[in-house]
Amino acid sequence: MNHSSLRTRTSRLPALTLAMLVLATADQAAAQGPVELVFASGSDDTGTVQRIVAAFNRGHQGEIQVEWRELPRENDAHRRELLRQLEADAGDIDLIASDVVWTAELSRSGHVEDITDRFYDDFDRNAFLPAPLASAIYRLRIWGVPWYTDAGLLFYRRDLLAESGISTAPATWQELGSTARQVMEDSGTPYGFVFQGAAYEGGTANAAEFIWSAGGELITSRLAVTGVVVNTATEIDAVTVGSDAAARGLDIARGLVEDGIAPSAVADFREADALDVFAAGEAVYLRNWPYAYEVLLQAGLTEDQIGVAPLPAAGAGGRSASSLGGWNLMLNASSSDAERDAAWTLIRYLTDPAQQRLQATEAGLLPVLEALYDDPRLSAEVPVVGVGKEVFAAQLHERPMTPFYSEVSASIARAFSQLLRGNLTGSETVALLDEELRAILARNR
Repeated sequence: MNHSSLRTRTSRLPALTLAMLVLATADQAAAQGPVELVFASGSDDTGTVQRIVAAFNRGHQGEIQVEWRELPRENDAHRRELLRQLEADAGDIDLIASDVVWTAELSRSGHVEDITDRFYDDFDRNAFLPAPLASAIYRLRIWGVPWYTDAGLLFYRRDLLAESGISTAPATWQELGSTARQVMEDSGTPYGFVFQGAAYEGGTANAAEFIWSAGGELITSRLAVTGVVVNTATEIDAVTVGSDAAARGLDIARGLVEDGIAPSAVADFREADALDVFAAGEAVYLRNWPYAYEVLLQAGLTEDQIGVAPLPAAGAGGRSASSLGGWNLMLNASSSDAERDAAWTLIRYLTDPAQQRLQATEAGLLPVLEALYDDPRLSAEVPVVGVGKEVFAAQLHERPMTPFYSEVSASIARAFSQLLRGNLTGSETVALLDEELRAILARNR
């Protein structure tokens, strides 16, 4: 017998066995089919998100198959439907698009996975804009990856202003009122300024911007993380809305209605209402989110007609204040390991620079990657990106980070709408909010 040949054949057996096992596992995986995911997010009017998901499915054919599920456009209805589905069938939605204001609530409820380790394994936190990333952090843990970001912006009819000899956007609310009045008189435009004042989340964001622009606050929190800074200077969930500065900011909002610059109907306006009025040529100025730019172009306005700028400050030398918006991507804690791993692969794809750029150019959604704001070609193609860079640098504010945000927001929105109707003054509004917000925090501690 040739002992050398025997040893050779024997030594090959483990390798052959291993290869057979690998092939068997692969065959079994193929037989089981791809990991199927449900990705739930808000309305996609441009079809951009659906095209991105379709491209992902083609690139991961046989491995991962994503079903995109549309949830309601409006924030409050979206949250209700998301929570309903999560509570009815906890593992049904695998990848959750969460508004930046829901982080504390979703993490505290246990619906979403703590992804701190995953995040640091696969991402460089310095690649993200600090404010959107901070919105995904609660109690020093990371619960989401920023997907796209938002900021309240001022849109204006550049052509109408030019006809009245005005070449720049207003720096203050007073200047907005005076230039709007001039254009209204010169051109016959019915309204000077439209914004969101209905009793819903958009109203909260608008109320906050008026308050912040005058130097006021809403609620501060000891555990507030921005970038790498942890602010521990104030009491946890301290209600700070009851100030003269906050009252002044709200009086500015009411004054725009009383002076006829804004229509009384703004007390019931949501994003679409204000956008429709502006797109129809019936207003000089509009407060809205960045996506509005693409919508206005689709409505027939041209780039020469639309200007975009930061929101005004309360007075000369004051600072503009914009509400941070946007959406974060979160993993459902009740999904299987395989589903969460596959959803993480989708998150990495959605936050890739190529997809971030595509969302900006096709849907007007602001990217979350800081480097894209230094791309002059992208800023030229999507003007809101250039304005967004200025806003994110110094003018962005976060709404309160609290697990009870939905109650806090509802209180602010109701009071703001009543203010705009003339039922409350600024000082009465902040006194009411001070009492209601303290009660909300007290009963939920």
